[in-house]
Amino acid sequence: MTRAPRLRLGAAALTACALLGGAAYATGTATGDTRTAKPAAAQTGGSGTAASNPVLNDTLRKLEKSYHGRIGAVGIDLGTGKTVGYRAGERFPFNSMFKVFACSAVLHKARTSSPGLMDKVVHWTPGEMAELTGNSPETTEYTDTGMTPAQLCRAGITKSDGFAGNQLLKQIGGPPGLTAFFRSLGDRVSRLDRPEPRLTEWEPGDERDTTTPAAAARTFAELTAGTGLHPSDRARVVAWLKASLTGATRIRAGLPKDWTVGDKTGTGGARNHGTANDIAIVWPPRSNAPLILSVLTNRATDGVPHDDKVIASTATALAKALGKL
Repeated sequence: MTRAPRLRLGAAALTACALLGGAAYATGTATGDTRTAKPAAAQTGGSGTAASNPVLNDTLRKLEKSYHGRIGAVGIDLGTGKTVGYRAGERFPFNSMFKVFACSAVLHKARTSSPGLMDKVVHWTPGEMAELTGNSPETTEYTDTGMTPAQLCRAGITKSDGFAGNQLLKQIGGPPGLTAFFRSLGDRVSRLDRPEPRLTEWEPGDERDTTTPAAAARTFAELTAGTGLHPSDRARVVAWLKASLTGATRIRAGLPKDWTVGDKTGTGGARNHGTANDIAIVWPPRSNAPLILSVLTNRATDGVPHDDKVIASTATALAKALGKL
């Protein structure tokens, strides 16, 4: 039986994140043209010393060529600190992946300054619901009764409910509140500027509502396996991630079926350069510590659908590069 680990991210793991192409703390300008963008790719061992990973680089370059797009990826072994990455410091849009971070921010607020917040009912009007088109499968059913932030977290993470994500943002001061939460965790890269559905309106070079594979992986690791949240809150987040219904064809599909995976997806779709993401905490069998896998993608041109198989194949490549396959 796997459990949410109670560990502090070791110096090797944190150093590894920081070494990834300028990684967790470097801003980078995104480009949708894979012919001119130079991938940031690095691997660090448990000592935190950077070294090249030509096999991973070659695999993902070939995958990008066939996909006609851009792939950003980071894998961290939290047991050893070994970290691998490709385009790790380049910006990609969050899309719905932001919801796991928004939920974490609400849990942190409830724990530190607003006791009982998670159980207070949040109400909204049918008119507010009508303003948001798109994926809101659970909140639509609760317009008459409202939902607690705990219920909104579950809907936002397991079903990627868009209205739930917006309601969570309201609990922490909107997108600026989530950006402030990132900064409080030492993440100076990730930012949210707009709510759903506008946050998916991304063009190459736009830094609004973006993160990097390295920054997302580092912050996600702090929240799911480190000290970013109280142990009880961390366990709730991990349980919701494991119960996710949206990622079966992404990172989960690229790993053996006996591995335990908790993930959060994000999709901008064809109208937003085919953007699609997945971030996961992963437990291989008989492993002493989990892995963190962060995969973000976009097409080189607009109007082309995203490709879940590319994310699955990238997850496989990351696991191999970490020596787990």
